[in-house]
Amino acid sequence: MPPYQSPGVYVEEVAAGARPLEGAGTAIAAFIGLAEDGPFNVPTLVSNWTQFTTTFGGFVAGSYLAQSVYGYFMNGGGNCYVVRIGQNGASSGPAPRSARAKELAASPTAQVGRLKVTALDPAASPGDVSVEITDPGGDSPSDDMFKLLVKVKGEVVEEFDRASFARGKQNVVTMVNAVSKTVQLEDTGSGQAVRLASGETALVAPVPPAAVPSTRLSPDDYVGDVSDRTGFGGLEAIEDITMLCVPDLMSAYQQGAIDLDQVQAVQLAMIAHCELMGDRVAILDAPPGMNAQQIKEWRVDKARYDSMYAALYWPWVQTMNPATGQLAYMPPSGHIAGIWGRNDAERGVHKAPANEIVRGAIDLEINITRNEHDLLNPEGINVIRAFPGRGIRVWGARTLSSDPAWRYLNIRRLFNYLEKSILNGTNWVVFEPNDRALWAKIRRTIAAFLVMEWRAGALFGSTPDEAFYVKCDDETNPAEGIDAGQVVCEIGVAPVKPAEFVIFRLAQFSGGTSLVSE
Repeated sequence: MPPYQSPGVYVEEVAAGARPLEGAGTAIAAFIGLAEDGPFNVPTLVSNWTQFTTTFGGFVAGSYLAQSVYGYFMNGGGNCYVVRIGQNGASSGPAPRSARAKELAASPTAQVGRLKVTALDPAASPGDVSVEITDPGGDSPSDDMFKLLVKVKGEVVEEFDRASFARGKQNVVTMVNAVSKTVQLEDTGSGQAVRLASGETALVAPVPPAAVPSTRLSPDDYVGDVSDRTGFGGLEAIEDITMLCVPDLMSAYQQGAIDLDQVQAVQLAMIAHCELMGDRVAILDAPPGMNAQQIKEWRVDKARYDSMYAALYWPWVQTMNPATGQLAYMPPSGHIAGIWGRNDAERGVHKAPANEIVRGAIDLEINITRNEHDLLNPEGINVIRAFPGRGIRVWGARTLSSDPAWRYLNIRRLFNYLEKSILNGTNWVVFEPNDRALWAKIRRTIAAFLVMEWRAGALFGSTPDEAFYVKCDDETNPAEGIDAGQVVCEIGVAPVKPAEFVIFRLAQFSGGTSLVSE
């Protein structure tokens, strides 16, 4: 209380008995993979598909990263972090290209001698645009001059006469790029100017770049290093992340850059990362091309994962590549992460993220029977199934833990949410006087937060007393604990569990009435 020296009316602001405690975010994914553009090993926040393409480019051969992020946003995902790998430990890469430069990179092209010719219209069909070199017109042309004709579907639309590779206004690149509305030229040669040979050349579709680097990838590229901030090891510095996806682990495996043992090594490192952080869950992809028996054997006998911080989804989903219109199978982790985000926004983190439609999925790599599913579900393999008239849905919500208390995915994620929310909302307690008044404030703050969660349906019980308890008193805080600078608060919650097995018991009985005559 401040000292008062003169008579008067004074107003003081005092802290409320209970501090408001806000819920933490539950659906922010991290994607590790191979991309066309963007910085290497720099976790970059991406909020929509346009931001991704601007920074990391579009769909490229040899990578599932772009399609996974696309599926993430399509299925309801919000913010995410993207880490581009593949430069063997480099910490930065080339600056992202402009949107126009990326469009031109996908346009039909042709190499005419030392000239690279690119169509200005990215939508131009290959073969529609062509260039022709003839003998120059006019009086006394020099030996290095030529005429360049630009044609669209066989008809000349632009003509550039007496062009050459010499400097000045007659330079062919300068002449064409200044006025042409059809093509753009680039001089890729060096040394003395050479006259081009006569003839017509059609522009063709460019070969898409491969995302997988020519050098052999290793598990270290994915795992990275915490001190160097590489791979998903660098994600330890970002506390917002709640989901970890590495879809390009499978693209590298398909192309022979890594083997199945290395796939397992990376996934074990993903699990270890999530267990160390304690606030995120790894979404694991199964290897491609496996049937029900093979995925069970791989999960149980080969991989032998056992963690409450990981979930495995199978089989792969068939999607359409928006860039090419072609159908292909891909690992489902990106789509699943989006479903988690959609589920959290619509229902809450306490709702199991299952019985949800996989948006963008056209078909599955394999459709299984109920008997096959009976073998997979107890092993923690979350199966994606196609149902007639109901679409393709996620039909499992289990972790990879052998502990029955942490069997269900929504229980693990709910505790992650509660722990982070309480942690973030009680920092004001540090260095406060450790007495009964403080203990009462802690109880009121946490109890008020848990009442809201109970009302939202996250906790089981008909009353708050049945749903949770908060204990912070003389029993949890003896004198020796107070002397050590500790304040201990015990919290118990009764989480709701999913109705995984819905059973209706039907019995036959004789209905109606019987008439008995006297």
